[in-house]
Amino acid sequence: MTVLGTGTMGAGVARSLLREGHRVTVWNRSADRARPLSDDGASVATDAAEAVADAEVVLLTLFDTDAVVDVLEAAAGDAPEDAVWVQASTVGVAGTETVVQFAEEYGITLVEAMMLGTKAPAEQGTLTMLAAGPSDVLDRVDPVLDAIGAKTVRAGDRVGDGTALKLAANAWIASITAATGQSLAIARGLGLDPQLFLAAIEGTASDSQYAHTKGAAMLRGDLAPQFALDGLRKDIGLIGDAARFAGVSTTLLDALDRVYAEASAAGHGAEDIAAVGTAFRRDAR
Repeated sequence: MTVLGTGTMGAGVARSLLREGHRVTVWNRSADRARPLSDDGASVATDAAEAVADAEVVLLTLFDTDAVVDVLEAAAGDAPEDAVWVQASTVGVAGTETVVQFAEEYGITLVEAMMLGTKAPAEQGTLTMLAAGPSDVLDRVDPVLDAIGAKTVRAGDRVGDGTALKLAANAWIASITAATGQSLAIARGLGLDPQLFLAAIEGTASDSQYAHTKGAAMLRGDLAPQFALDGLRKDIGLIGDAARFAGVSTTLLDALDRVYAEASAAGHGAEDIAAVGTAFRRDAR
């Protein structure tokens, strides 16, 4: 089992795989981000080609399309012919089409398993995996998906269906996080304890555990990254591109793009997406 890309999510899933008894080889372009995983029992490869040399399953947990393509060009020819490559990087509709084309060019077996969740679920093995591809190939990688996720949703038999579902889910995450920040700011601005907003929705039909999780982080000022704000900004751009391609209005997405951009411009890009709440606070501007 090989994990290519050991950023926040890649490192978390590598540790979950190790905990479940998988033999794991890891590689990252910045070697210092992969090296600590040796303490957890992973083999740390010096380059991507070495990392995939004996792999049965290769998990791609990279930032964007360019990174995925670079790795395919560097390592696809060095993996065993029967290896399954699992694309878990959020690269959007056009990016996925590019990756599929490269996979066909290199003759590799490709499926996708988008990861729905943040740093903690990745480390705990409780992600939701949004999988797509031929069912017989997905059956082969189910043990890997079971090790890093609490459940797997099969979105379809076409690589790209998982991406479509991930974009829809991340649109919801971006919306509910920003909406939580806005409601807290309105309560505070009108002279109330903003905690009352979370108390008001608790247990009602409009309640959301995510609102409580991110709302509590906003109120504490705990912005250590579980999901970096600039990472979600990247995804909002991909969601907007997909919506325009599908003929779906981007009115809300355009507003989300602006509010997350404002928080990023204020210096919060590397912090958790809960930092979007600062964009609604006059005292943080």
